[in-house]
Amino acid sequence: MPEAAFRELCLDASDPHALAAFWAAALHRTLDTDERAARLLGPDGRRDGSLTWIDPVPEPRTAKTRVHVDLRLPAADPAPLVALGATVISEPEGDRHWWVLEDPEGNVFCAMPPAAPERGLPAVEVPTPFELVVDSADPETIATWWAARLGGRALTEAGAPYWWVEGAAGFPWPDWIFIEVPEPKTAKNRMHWDVDLDGEDPAPLLAAGARLLREPDAEIGWWVLADPEGNEFCAFPRSAPA
Repeated sequence: MPEAAFRELCLDASDPHALAAFWAAALHRTLDTDERAARLLGPDGRRDGSLTWIDPVPEPRTAKTRVHVDLRLPAADPAPLVALGATVISEPEGDRHWWVLEDPEGNVFCAMPPAAPERGLPAVEVPTPFELVVDSADPETIATWWAARLGGRALTEAGAPYWWVEGAAGFPWPDWIFIEVPEPKTAKNRMHWDVDLDGEDPAPLLAAGARLLREPDAEIGWWVLADPEGNEFCAFPRSAPA
């Protein structure tokens, strides 16, 4: 049995309402805000496991983006995203058939053209996330760790500098990719994922090597943990609202 299931993605922001407005427009999502934070809802008006929460933080973005989403575009042009406030960092070149962009707060993401050889995925009508990419010091070890926690399979290709997880419980896209990078993690990730626990506490995750960062308290009803490579994630008890 999986120890947890993928719940959703969250993104830190200096101005959560402005950043959420960009992502809601970019992904054609419904925007829901309160005085503090914002959330993006799926086509049916509910959380769908994709990018959901945009949360305020006091610290500015200072380090390289180590967790990002890849989008598939409906047309071979990121101009609509640029018109909304994204910045093109690099154009397709050589074997790289995608654009690298930044959102208005400097968070990197990639945009793939519709004709890209992405394993025969169907065409999309709006920019659509289709994979999550995490920088890693040891992709095999961390992909295998998450596959064991969420009940998926860790896979790779001969000679590839990355591993990916398929079939993880609750994961909304085909692939969860961990790619090797030379630089170490030096700051809190601006994007993190939440998981739903199979029980009422994260003891199995802690026994497997996760690290406790924060217990539930008067402000939050969940645990903040870090995986063995230091990637922060939140763990919700089974009794938490869906």
